[in-house]
This record gives sequence, C-alpha cells and structure tokens, in this order.
Amino acid sequence: VKSQNPLFYELDDDSYEVLDLTEYARRHHWWNRVFGRNSGPIVEKYSVATQIVMGGVTGWCAGFLFQKVGKLAATAVGGGFLLLQIASHSGYVQVDWKRVEKDVNKAKKQLKKRANKAAPEINTLIEESTEFIKQNIVVSSGFVGGFLLGLAS
Repeated sequence: VKSQNPLFYELDDDSYEVLDLTEYARRHHWWNRVFGRNSGPIVEKYSVATQIVMGGVTGWCAGFLFQKVGKLAATAVGGGFLLLQIASHSGYVQVDWKRVEKDVNKAKKQLKKRANKAAPEINTLIEESTEFIKQNIVVSSGFVGGFLLGLAS
C-alpha cells in the first residue's frame, strides 16, 4: 500500500509507514493546533478593510486596557513606596537596607539562571510570532495603530 501523503515514506516492501514529525511541524503552525485546521492566515479569509478594522479595534482595546492597568499599577507601587517612606521616617518601620540589597542581588542571580534555561523556548516563540506577523501584516499593522490610539485615549 503506497501512501499519497508526502509526509509518509515506506521503510521497505511491508505496509509500515513512518510519519516525519519535523516536516509535519513545519507545515502545521501553532495556530492550527489552537484554533483548528481551518484556521490559517487571516489574509486568506477577509478583505483588507476588514483586516484593518479588526486589527485596529482589538489594538485600541488592548492599548486602552494597558493604559488603565498601567496607571493603576504605577499608583499602587508609588503609593506603597510613599507610605513605606513615611512610616520609616516616623519611626514605625525600620528597613534593613543592606539585607534588602543582598536579597535583590540574590533574586537577580536566580532570574539570570532561569532566563538562560528558558532561552530556547523564548526564541521559538519569537520565531512563531514573527512568522504570524509576516503572514498577517495588515491585521498586525491595524493592531499596532489601534494600540497606540488606545494608549493616547
């Protein structure tokens, strides 16, 4: 039995077939695993205007939320630091700054070790993201524009 699928090849005259997983992985992108087989580049499904609108709206929403969450986080961190300084100045809290510095340096070393271990996964994610952006350049452009507008509003 000879297979018509180019991903398969026969070992010998028996009917055993081997699946070449590297070729399969190259042909089936991560979004196919997440969204199903019929999902592919958005370019193939929608007009340019629709792609720009979709990217712009989602980008604006993401930018607007990023702006609001960023302001909230900055306020919380700044307010906490201010309260800590007031409490320290008033004598309620005494901070051992040498110990804080030692703990921060220890945390930096641990982060460097973990970052070096995670490098291959991060590189793969970056490559897949770059490929997605290249295949869906119109939507990506709309998203970036919308994101910047969301940050400004």
